[in-house]
Parts: sequence; structure tokens; C-alpha cells
Amino acid sequence: MASHLKDVLLVGFGAVGAIYSLILKRSGVARVTAVARSNYDAVNAHGLYIKSRKYGELQGWKPDRLLRSVAQALDRPYSYVVITTKAIPELIRTSTLLEPLLQPEYADKYPQPTYVLMQNGLNVEVDLYHALKKLNASEEPRIISTAVWIGTGMLNSNTVEHSEFDRVSLGMYRPTTTNTENTPEETAILEDFAHILAAGGTETTVVPEIQRVRYSKNFWNACLGITAALTRFPLTAVFRPPHLAPGASQTAPPPPEPSSPSQEPQTPSALATADIPSASPAISAYAIPLLYDAMNEVYALGTVLFPPSESGSPGIDPDIVHKTLVNTSRLHARPEANHRASTLVDVENGRPTEVEVILGELVRMGRREGVPMPRIETFYALMLIIQNQLLQQKKASL
Repeated sequence: MASHLKDVLLVGFGAVGAIYSLILKRSGVARVTAVARSNYDAVNAHGLYIKSRKYGELQGWKPDRLLRSVAQALDRPYSYVVITTKAIPELIRTSTLLEPLLQPEYADKYPQPTYVLMQNGLNVEVDLYHALKKLNASEEPRIISTAVWIGTGMLNSNTVEHSEFDRVSLGMYRPTTTNTENTPEETAILEDFAHILAAGGTETTVVPEIQRVRYSKNFWNACLGITAALTRFPLTAVFRPPHLAPGASQTAPPPPEPSSPSQEPQTPSALATADIPSASPAISAYAIPLLYDAMNEVYALGTVLFPPSESGSPGIDPDIVHKTLVNTSRLHARPEANHRASTLVDVENGRPTEVEVILGELVRMGRREGVPMPRIETFYALMLIIQNQLLQQKKASL
């Protein structure tokens, strides 16, 4: 049986990497080598303690091999190299992280693997794509890009908490968004990796154009996740009415005071979001309409980048802004809601954030396409101040 296993190298052993290494191993068809950079010692000594509502409690779990660095993993060819690190180019570029695999010593000995990027944000594939083209200009790089929805977090260096869901959309990265169909070869690559993930228990969807799906997911990260990081409060602070807060009497909310902001003339954005639950009348009048307007800037750029096509591409869902607000408010208004956006968790823990791939890329694409994004640019400018401090603190600690 061992000879039929596919070797998979997974780089980044945080919350997402830990759960997906488990899923890959559970498939029964993958032999998993994981690179744990910051938490190698803890995982090597004790294994992972995985507390998952979906996969159960696992004490002392380990992949087939655990290594400190990519440089230690050069003893074999890999079918797939999965990158689950956070995309923070100010700290390390993907091509630098994977440099040992891109050196002639390795590349001349073994065929290049298919690379799978399981990271938030936009244009995270560009750097690796160019590095692979430089390595072999005659071959089109095989890069699977993904959009991952998962509820997971690290409680300490080797304890992972995971909810009941994880799903992933997969598509081939292409440097242009005009080609929206997979070739038979691309379909075979995508279906093979999707089969491994599905056999391990995750929900998979193979899509013809992954960039549109990634862009749609970034609405949430760029506006809602970033708002949590900027305010230093989870999204319950935006969407949970006081009567639904833990410990409050679960009665209907009191009518607004005559002088409250809800009595002022309402803007079109406030009227459009009037059905969204909120933590106060003022938040309903000002904060939620701001989020609506910011997401509409992202939508306006999306219609330029991903127009509907004759080949059947639907473009960006015209109802995505309202749907995103409704779904998020529904989840965060509940008394038991305790989700903390990953960007907020990074800021709380003094870790640099993914601001460049979540917001910076939007701002740069907006300027390139001539689409004004004043609210997104404001979020970006404020996050850059936070990011600068976090980067300085990280440098000082090294």
C-alpha cells in the first residue's frame, strides 16, 4: 500500500495547516511531511492536541514526518506542496519560503510538484508563479489556488480547536482572468487533489475560475475582518443587540429614544441596511452603512475585474454585499456567538497581519483600474499604522 501513497509536503503548521494535514492523512492516500517553523519543538515533543467537533479529540497526533524547514524536505519528490502559512510578503515571500525546492539541486533531480496555496487574500500566487517561470520558462507552472472556509484556531503552540466545518473551493491559478475554462489537464490535476481532500473528510468544489471566488471571499476579510482588527472588538460589538448579549434578559429591544440617531434623516445606505441587527441605534445609523458602502466599493472593482462572460461566467453576485452583511449579522447577533476574526486575533497577539494581500492588493487594483475606493483606502491607511508597529515589534524580538 505504501508505494501508492502520494507524498505531500505541507508548509505552515498553524491552525489551518494542522487541520488540513489531518485531513490529508485521513484520506489514506497521502503521506504527509509537515514543516512546522515556529512550533516544531512543542509538536515534536508532544504531538498535536486536536479538539474538533467534526473529527473528534486527538491527543498527540503527528503527520508522517515533522520537519523544521523546507530545506530538510529535499530527499524526495512531492506530488503536491501545500502552503498554509499566512501571506505576509513584508516578512517573507512565498518564493523565498519555498526557495530550496526552486534551486537547481532539487529541480534538476525531481519534477516540480503541483503547488497548492491555501491562503487568504488576493494575488498571493503571483510571486510563486514568476519564480517557477524563471526556473523553467517553457513550462506553465501548476498552481492550485483555493478559497478556504474553516473555523479553527491555535490555543497554544500544539493545541488546535476546530469547529464542525471546513470546505474549500479549488481552481488553477492563471495570470489572466479572461480565461474562465479548465483544460482537460487542469481538470485532472484539480480533481485528483480534490479527491484526496474529500477522502479526508473536507467538502470540496472544483471551479473553472478561482480568482472570482477568492475575490468574493475577500469582501468579508477586507471589510468585516478588518473592522474587528481596527476596533479591537469582535463583530458581536457591531451586530449583537443588547437584549441578546450573554446575561441580558431575552426580551424585545426597547424603542429608540426620541433623540437617538435613528430619528435623524436616513441615508440611502442606512435605509438599505435597516434590516441588519445592530449593537446600538448609532451603529445602525453610521457604522453598518459605512461597512455597506465599503463593500460596495469592493463590488464596483469586482464588476470591472470579473465581468460576466459569454462562456457562462456569472461575474460577481450582485447581491453579495447585502448577503454578506445579513449572514454575518445573523451569526454574530446570537448570544452564544464567540467568533474572533483572524486579523483581530493577530493584532491581539502582536502578530503582523495579512493587510497587504487583503487590503493593499484591493487598493492597488482599484487605482490601476480607475475605480475610486476612499473607504477601503482609509481602512488600508489605518491598518498600515498598526502593521508598522507589529512589524517593528517582531523585528525587535528576533
